Amino acid sequence: MNLQDKIAIVTGSSKGIGLATARLLLEKGAKVAGWSRSATPLEHEIFLSVIADVGDAQQVKEAYSQTIERFGQEITILINNAGLGFESDFESLDEDKWHLMFRTNVDSIFYCSRLVIPQMKSMQKGHIVNISSIAGTNGIAGMAAYCGTKHAVRGLSHSMFKELRNWGIKVSTIYPGSTNTHFFDVFDSIEANDNMMRPEDIAQTICQVLETHHNYLPVDIEVRPLQPKGKQ
Repeated sequence: MNLQDKIAIVTGSSKGIGLATARLLLEKGAKVAGWSRSATPLEHEIFLSVIADVGDAQQVKEAYSQTIERFGQEITILINNAGLGFESDFESLDEDKWHLMFRTNVDSIFYCSRLVIPQMKSMQKGHIVNISSIAGTNGIAGMAAYCGTKHAVRGLSHSMFKELRNWGIKVSTIYPGSTNTHFFDVFDSIEANDNMMRPEDIAQTICQVLETHHNYLPVDIEVRPLQPKGKQ
């Protein structure tokens, strides 16, 4: 797909992978709406920053209305990137944090995707990219709830791609390993560092997936840092 003049929504666009992806899409000529809980620090004539909690169904509907008012209904790209995590022993995890992770990491994909799918079906084209995690492929001690959300993203995404492929709509899932973002700011055991992947590289992978031939469907893409502990 040529990204020039395509309309894209990127959730969690205020920092990290979402910000890097929004920036790269703009460089490629796409019109981008960035949905996040805080304003996205980008200024561009074809960029719209929408403040919204994508774990809230009503706020997502309002963000969608603002987006189509600015760019029109022919949204071709949705990047479900918003996500967060907390570490805790399973039995000690605060209930509010449990629900916040599921609302942000899982519910948001349902709320956002169901709004763009009808128009994508009518156009017989579209691409939804869901950002999971390596934590969506295995368990991690001290991160049971986060792993649960990212396993949910995997199952949800696989079902979506099987439902939507015959409508000409692609659904791809990316599973990043450790990435140097603010994700780790709330962790005691891990600090972001330069041995992790750069968010710009994840953004590049997302755009490469979007730019594939119309009959080529990348379903699962796992990416990891080459030397996570640095040079030996």
